[in-house]
Parts: sequence; structure tokens; C-alpha cells
Amino acid sequence: MAATTLIGQLRRRLLQLLAGVVVLILSVVLLLRFINPPTTAFMASYTLAHPDRPVQQEWVALEAISPSMRLAVIASEDQRFPHHWGVDVSAIQQAVSEYYEGGDLRGASTITQQTAKNLFLWNGRSLVRKVMEAGLALSLETLWSKSRVLEVYLNIAEFGPGIYGVEAASLAYFGVPARQLSPNQAARLAAVLPNPKVLNAANASPYVLNRASWIRQQMVRLKAQNYLQAL
Repeated sequence: MAATTLIGQLRRRLLQLLAGVVVLILSVVLLLRFINPPTTAFMASYTLAHPDRPVQQEWVALEAISPSMRLAVIASEDQRFPHHWGVDVSAIQQAVSEYYEGGDLRGASTITQQTAKNLFLWNGRSLVRKVMEAGLALSLETLWSKSRVLEVYLNIAEFGPGIYGVEAASLAYFGVPARQLSPNQAARLAAVLPNPKVLNAANASPYVLNRASWIRQQMVRLKAQNYLQAL
């Protein structure tokens, strides 16, 4: 009887702790709807690994970012962005199925999931992190608007070693602010997002040029569908 009572108490304590953690996370997410995050998990990790190299980032409002850049990241990273609730269920199911069949756990991440990962989590392909990422993405979609998700993503995404956010990337690679990015420049920046530590938007490799060309084609197609107006 005493053992059963102790187990019951531990279970209640664990549930209370879990509920407290959930409330804390949701409170932080709600706060970040109105306040720009001063840093992210990815930026903090970079600073710890490179204490002698300051992070390059400058926050800008969504309206101060070229429409071409906004469209380029949607074309490149998540063409269903205006329509989903933070996760692409079919893509996740396929990725998990491939993982259990012995393959690597690939991304299958929406823009919202990438925003959640960059803000709160760590890099890697573990199943635990993917589950946490999906849960956080759902909370972002519930408490934020689509435009806020896109604004935060464009300001915290890594575009090169120590270069975070589109304003810093635009200045570093093209010498112009984000509001002046051309469609071709925007496509190049979006093209490096899969591997920003290796790929370079200014000194573009054949891979970056080919991917940027594909992104430009997708931008033209999506623009015809008024994707930005859907936000």
C-alpha cells in the first residue's frame, strides 16, 4: 500500500512538473509574439563555440525585407507555408518511416519548425528533437500569426558562419540592406539555407547557382498564385 501511494505521489509530481514546463514554454512563445528574441539557441551555441567571433545580426521588420526575399524562402523551404498548421504531416510520416527502415532521419521541416528549432533547440537529426520541434511549431502557429513566424524566421535563420538574419546576410554578401534585395540575390540567399556553413551566396558554387535558378522559377510560379497575400 505504501509503495502504491508513493508511486501515485511521484506520478502526480511528475505531471505537475510537466504541466509547469508546458505553461512556461507557452508563456515564452506568447511573449515572443510581441518582443523580438534577443538571441536564439543556435546563436548561443555559435557564441560558445567561437567566443572570439561575434554574431552578425540586425533585426528588421518584415516590411523592411524585400518581398522577393520573403517569397524566395517560401519557394525554397516550404511552399505549403500559408496553408499548414506548422507541420507537414505526410512529410513527417515518410521521414519517420524511412528512419525506422534504417535510413537517416531527414529534415521534412516547415518554416515554422525551423523557426522553433533555431529559437529553442539544437542541431541534429534525433527523433526526440523532431518530436519537440513539431510540438513547438504547433504552439507557434497557435499563438503567432503567419507573418510573425516568417518575420522571426528571416531574422534568425543562419546564412553563413556567424551570420544570422537576412539583414546581416544582405550586407555581408551583397552590400545592400534587405529591403533592396533583387529577386536573383534573394534566390541565392535562400539557396544556401540547407547548409549555410558551407555554401556561400556571393561566391556561389554551381550547386548554389542551380538551386537559385530553380528557386527563381518557383518564385515566378508562386507569385502568380499571390502567396504573400495569403499571409
